[in-house]
Amino acid sequence: MSTLNLHSEVSRPEHYTQGDIETIDAIKAALGEAGFIYFCRGQVIKYMWRCKHKGNQEQDLQKAFFYASLAIGIDPR
Repeated sequence: MSTLNLHSEVSRPEHYTQGDIETIDAIKAALGEAGFIYFCRGQVIKYMWRCKHKGNQEQDLQKAFFYASLAIGIDPR
Protein backbone atom coordinates (compact mmCIF):
# COMPACT_ATOMS: atom_id res chain seq x y z
CA MET A 1 0.00 0.00 0.00
CA SER A 2 1.39 3.41 -0.88
CA THR A 3 1.21 6.28 1.54
CA LEU A 4 0.61 9.95 0.93
CA ASN A 5 3.37 12.16 2.26
CA LEU A 6 1.37 15.01 3.76
CA HIS A 7 3.33 18.19 4.13
CA SER A 8 3.51 19.87 7.52
CA GLU A 9 0.77 22.43 6.75
CA VAL A 10 -1.63 19.49 6.60
CA SER A 11 -0.27 16.96 9.08
CA ARG A 12 1.41 19.25 11.64
CA PRO A 13 0.48 22.90 11.11
CA GLU A 14 2.73 25.13 13.19
CA HIS A 15 -0.21 27.01 14.70
CA TYR A 16 -1.61 23.72 16.09
CA THR A 17 1.62 22.47 17.64
CA GLN A 18 2.34 25.12 20.24
CA GLY A 19 2.95 23.93 23.78
CA ASP A 20 3.22 20.39 25.10
CA ILE A 21 0.26 18.80 23.28
CA GLU A 22 -0.98 19.13 19.72
CA THR A 23 -4.51 20.44 19.35
CA ILE A 24 -5.65 17.24 17.61
CA ASP A 25 -4.47 15.17 20.60
CA ALA A 26 -6.28 17.47 23.04
CA ILE A 27 -9.48 17.13 21.00
CA LYS A 28 -9.16 13.33 21.01
CA ALA A 29 -8.58 13.30 24.77
CA ALA A 30 -11.57 15.56 25.37
CA LEU A 31 -14.00 13.72 23.08
CA GLY A 32 -12.98 10.11 23.67
CA GLU A 33 -12.52 7.59 20.87
CA ALA A 34 -16.10 7.56 19.54
CA GLY A 35 -16.48 11.33 19.73
CA PHE A 36 -13.14 11.79 18.00
CA ILE A 37 -14.23 9.59 15.09
CA TYR A 38 -17.36 11.73 14.66
CA PHE A 39 -15.22 14.87 14.81
CA CYS A 40 -12.91 13.49 12.09
CA ARG A 41 -15.86 12.54 9.89
CA GLY A 42 -17.18 16.08 10.22
CA GLN A 43 -13.79 17.47 9.24
CA VAL A 44 -13.75 15.24 6.14
CA ILE A 45 -17.16 16.60 5.12
CA LYS A 46 -16.01 20.18 5.71
CA TYR A 47 -12.85 19.90 3.64
CA MET A 48 -14.54 17.99 0.81
CA TRP A 49 -17.42 20.46 0.71
CA ARG A 50 -15.26 23.56 0.40
CA CYS A 51 -12.28 22.23 -1.57
CA LYS A 52 -13.27 23.97 -4.81
CA HIS A 53 -14.09 27.29 -3.16
CA LYS A 54 -11.05 28.34 -1.10
CA GLY A 55 -8.35 28.46 -3.74
CA ASN A 56 -6.24 25.50 -2.60
CA GLN A 57 -8.18 22.40 -3.61
CA GLU A 58 -5.23 20.02 -3.28
CA GLN A 59 -4.52 21.08 0.31
CA ASP A 60 -8.16 20.73 1.33
CA LEU A 61 -8.29 17.26 -0.24
CA GLN A 62 -5.12 16.33 1.66
CA LYS A 63 -6.73 17.56 4.89
CA ALA A 64 -9.82 15.44 4.16
CA PHE A 65 -7.53 12.43 3.64
CA PHE A 66 -5.69 13.25 6.89
CA TYR A 67 -8.91 13.26 8.92
CA ALA A 68 -10.28 10.17 7.16
CA SER A 69 -7.05 8.38 8.08
CA LEU A 70 -7.41 9.40 11.71
CA ALA A 71 -11.04 8.21 11.71
CA ILE A 72 -9.96 4.69 10.73
CA GLY A 73 -7.12 4.60 13.23
CA ILE A 74 -4.19 5.56 11.02
CA ASP A 75 -2.25 8.56 12.29
CA PRO A 76 -0.40 10.02 9.27
CA ARG A 77 1.67 12.39 11.37
